[in-house]
Amino acid sequence: MTAPLPPLAIIPPDIVAPSDYLPYAQARMTEMAWAYFSGGAGEERVLAQNEKATEAYRILPRVLTEMQQASTHFSLLGKSYAFPIFLAPVAYQRLAHPDGELASALAAAAMQAPFVISMQSSVGLEILATQAPGPQWLQWYWQSDQQASQRLLRQAVQLGIEAIVLTVDAPVQGIRYQEQRAQFQLPTGIDAVNLRGFKQKPLPMAQAGQSPLFGTGFLQEAPTWTQITEFIAQSPLPVLLKGILHPEDAKQAVASGAAGIVVSNHGGRALDAVPTSFQMLPAIAQVVAGRIPILLDGGIRRGSDVFVALALGASAVLIGRPYVYGLAAAGASGVAHVLHMLRTEFEITMALAGCARLDQIQSRCIWQP
Repeated sequence: MTAPLPPLAIIPPDIVAPSDYLPYAQARMTEMAWAYFSGGAGEERVLAQNEKATEAYRILPRVLTEMQQASTHFSLLGKSYAFPIFLAPVAYQRLAHPDGELASALAAAAMQAPFVISMQSSVGLEILATQAPGPQWLQWYWQSDQQASQRLLRQAVQLGIEAIVLTVDAPVQGIRYQEQRAQFQLPTGIDAVNLRGFKQKPLPMAQAGQSPLFGTGFLQEAPTWTQITEFIAQSPLPVLLKGILHPEDAKQAVASGAAGIVVSNHGGRALDAVPTSFQMLPAIAQVVAGRIPILLDGGIRRGSDVFVALALGASAVLIGRPYVYGLAAAGASGVAHVLHMLRTEFEITMALAGCARLDQIQSRCIWQP
């Protein structure tokens, strides 16, 4: 097995699009790390569909439009942001690069992009918040240890975290063939730093002939809408629910008091038989009807994808794998480069579509054959 190459010191000139980072990233990760970051659930059908989701749409160009005051600035949850591209929560980033989440956070701060810190970050929350000051949100998984959860939530408030992104679409982990074939396990020295003080219950084991999931009691502590509504009501920070794909769940999210939702299929990592985020976004935007902001996660690979997402009803998008590949290849410089390329492509798309502001990007700007 070939040892991973060291991170790039200089970004090669042939990297001109985010997708160009893939071979450079794979060459700099172990087989297990590559399986973890690049893989999806099952046979990875949804993962492939995510990346092709915007092929169903065409952007309608407009000519001779006044663009002198063009801007990508927008407001969300009472905060102002430079452009509508967030870095999605991705766990264990030190698998991809020695600096891990710190490199990503530094790049995000430099590029004025909000960084959503994974609850399973391999770099501590305090380090990220103090050494990479910039707009940061914290992703949250429901934990049975409520006392430790409250401690982490108080720390997030003290460190200036702006919002909580509660992931609700993974009460169980999807079966990921690629990870299993690579026999994935975390190497020594990499763990979920922010969860070290949490009491973790051992996973129950099914006996021969026993129902492998329902017969073990594994789901007894999985949250329901009642608990989520209570969490939102008691949270000192705005709470967005990530992993909404069904319009009825979107309506329930509004009723629960959520500050926003993230339309997402977990990057194709939870269930290999679901629609893409782009496919469900129009129906979700219709039922939400502007009452809370909608973000889209999954399948953003180019600036035109960002445009399509906004035209279908999103306020902003999150990217995951593209910036992780930049991280693996070139650290903070690679992440910043990915953000720069996506923002440039997005602004070019806006200009050619005759949209000087984000609120001008509407459904009439795209065409579906």
